[in-house]
This record gives sequence, structure tokens and C-alpha cells, in this order.
Amino acid sequence: MKITFFFFLIMLAASGLLAQKVNEATSHKTEIGSNSNLLYIDNDNPIKVWYFDFGSSHFKEGYEQITPKSIYSSQKGFGIIASGEVMSGKNRSKDPLTGDYISSKKPFYFVVNLPEGVYQVTLTLGGAKEGSSTTVKAESRRLMLENIETRKGALVRKTIIVDVRTPRIDNNEQIRLKERELNYLNWDNKLTLEFNGEHPCVSAIEIKKADQLPVIFLAGNSTVTDQEYEPWASWGQMFPRFFKPEIVVANYAESGETLLAFKREKRLQKLLSKMKDGDYLFIEFAHNDQKPGGNHLDPFTTYRNELKYYISEARKKGGKPVLVTSMHRRRFDEVGEVINTLENYPEAMRQTALEESVPLIDLNAMSKHFYEAMGPENSKKAFVHYPANSYQGQDKPLADDTHFNPYGAYELARCIVESIRRNNPELSKYLIDNLPDFDPAHPDDVNKFRWYESPLINFLKPYGN
Repeated sequence: MKITFFFFLIMLAASGLLAQKVNEATSHKTEIGSNSNLLYIDNDNPIKVWYFDFGSSHFKEGYEQITPKSIYSSQKGFGIIASGEVMSGKNRSKDPLTGDYISSKKPFYFVVNLPEGVYQVTLTLGGAKEGSSTTVKAESRRLMLENIETRKGALVRKTIIVDVRTPRIDNNEQIRLKERELNYLNWDNKLTLEFNGEHPCVSAIEIKKADQLPVIFLAGNSTVTDQEYEPWASWGQMFPRFFKPEIVVANYAESGETLLAFKREKRLQKLLSKMKDGDYLFIEFAHNDQKPGGNHLDPFTTYRNELKYYISEARKKGGKPVLVTSMHRRRFDEVGEVINTLENYPEAMRQTALEESVPLIDLNAMSKHFYEAMGPENSKKAFVHYPANSYQGQDKPLADDTHFNPYGAYELARCIVESIRRNNPELSKYLIDNLPDFDPAHPDDVNKFRWYESPLINFLKPYGN
């Protein structure tokens, strides 16, 4: 079935406006989908499970069938949103669950109305006779699985952990979202999965609650947040790709934020309301805190005091704070060395980490090695630097020396992961196996980096600088 790109945009926007939260069960069995025997919440069993079988052939009993015609609607509560033709294929498997699949030559989304919580999502990918290659993103372009390839007719099962949330804190309070955030996929009442890549193929999806898993909460600004639109990206949305399905990354960061604004808008309150004993809180602020105005903080006084407040509040909840120094802006001197535009803020954070006995990830130092290794001109390839007409409708060049493209964000995420691997044994046990070493002074070859762009593009620069 063919859906125009314009219609795709309308559908995606409308789903953000119309989707309603699935109510918690009030009886023994609460229906979620059209087949009451398939999708249910059983009050006698706290594990809630949703089952979906993708493909137009026979579907497995106990699963909801998803075909190319299963277009998402808020009333139905699940379905596909496509940016191109979606097709159903078959293979030689006699198992009704794995004998067929859904695929497309362009990215497509699968959306499910879900209550707020942490979800274990098990994906059966592949099945195509010609093989498949699937990249999976969740919610606002969080990279979950990268280039998962299968051979002819083969299938692979992969599990990801996704944080689904709303702005609501309790019956009386909620986060004060900015207007631009109102339709962000991170803040709606749904789980959104994006299937992208050379030949994305999906055969089945199982979803169940996993609220008991540990959480890494991220608090920060535009350099951390899940950027909603191409070509912008931040390390926080690349971060989940490097973890086993035994922990979840909950990215509460937002563009333009400061330590003070993050509190005033009740983002910290919301985060702490979800924190449980043993969870982590990564804190990265500085770019906007140093600017004059009502949110300004002085590095060695008020900035340090606010960092200590965050640390104290996390510890009250049994959380484990981690401080992350902010990466440099892209500024070089005449000999090709990075200019420190963040002044004393990184050093103030380093001192706070020592004083409070908090783990420190020195992204500021690592970003200097990264930028200088690339050099003044080539480092533009890590940032949103694109000549006019790089994208359809882009009549002006994009030149931003603070915000990253997917390659730059990916490399910074690798910096943070490497620091965890080397310096935090407790957290490093959650990193994926066989993770190669990473040296920011020898970054990945930008020409070999492959990013599959999401359909939604916006040329407006994120808040903050």
C-alpha cells in the first residue's frame, strides 16, 4: 500500500495529538487490541504482554496480525505509519509466526498505545529470501539496533529496552514542556519503533513490562537530548545502542536547558519521581548555564552548588549520580588546537566530583582529542555543517559549531561508553559484549560511518549554543 510522504507527515503528527493513554486494568482482563484473546493485561499476573505477528499470510494463534493495511489509528491502538510502500513477504518456514514478514524500501514505523513505563521489546527480524538489514530506532530517534543483517531466509531475535513516558508527574503536576515538545514522540502515550536500513524486515514483535530493570537517567541540554529531527543528533540518543537489554536509558534532557531551568520546569522532579534504588543519574550542563540572564550560574559557586543539589537529591532516592563534563564547542586557534569556550565550568565539575566522591566522565577532555584529531576543516563533518541544497527545501547552508550530526553524536557516545568501560566496573557490566576499544584521538572513519536517516527533517537550529 502506498502512502505519500505528505500523508505520512500528517499521520505522524496526528498520532501525537490523538493517541490516548491505555488505562491500567480495572478488571481481570482488559482489552487492548481488536482480539481480546491476544492483547491483555491480567491482574493476576503483573507481567503485561503484547504479541504481534507481521505478514499477510496465516498468523500465529495468540498474536495480533499486522499486514500492510494495518495503518495506525489511536482508536485501534496500534499499527503502521509508512513513508513509502509497505510489503508483505513469505519464506519457506512453516511456522505461521516466522513464515512471513513486513518490509519496505523506505523507513516505516510501528506504533502501540502503551501506559508509561519500561518495556522489554523482543523483535524477530529478517525472513526475506534476499536477506535483510535492519536498523531500529525508538521514540525520538533513539538508536537501539544498528545494521542487523540476516542471510537469505534467516531470522534473528533481538531484544531492546525502551522507556515510554508522559509529562505527568502525578494527578496535580506535570513537566512544563516547551511548545516545540508537545508533539515529540518522547512525550506521547505510545511506543514508536522505527524500522530503517537497506532492507528492513520485521516478522514479529513481543512487548512486555520491565519496570524492575535498572535505569540510566540523563539530565542535560541540546547536546544530550534525543533530537527529534534530522540532521541534528546528540550523544544521548546514540547511547542505548551500546547497552545490553538489561538496563534502560531514560533521556530527560532537552535543548536550551540549564541546571536551574531543568528544576523550574519540573523535569528533575519528574525524573526523581521515577527513580528507584540503584538507578543512575548522568548530569551534563554548562553550555547554557554560562550565559548571562536569569539562569546564569558562576562556575565555582552557584554552578557547583546546583550540581551538589542534584547529587544529593539522587542519593536520597538511592540513585547513583555521575557527572559528565560538557564537550567543547568547535573553535580552533591558528595552530589547530581547540579553544576553551566553556571557561571554568568543566574544571568546576571536576572539583565537585572529587569533593562529592562522584564518578566523573570527562567528555570535555575527550572531545578536545576528538576534534583535534579531525582538524579544523574535517571536524565540520561531525557537526551540522551542510551546504545549501544538501536536503530538499534547504535553500541556505547549515553551519552550527555546537550541535552534532549523527556521526559526531555517535563518536561522543563512544567516548562516554569508553570511560564507563575503563572506570566504572559496576555500570560497565551492562555494556554489550565484544565492545572494541575507542580512542577519541583516533576516531572512526567518517567516510565509513553509515546512518540511515529518519523521514522527519527540520532545518531550525535547536535551542542553546
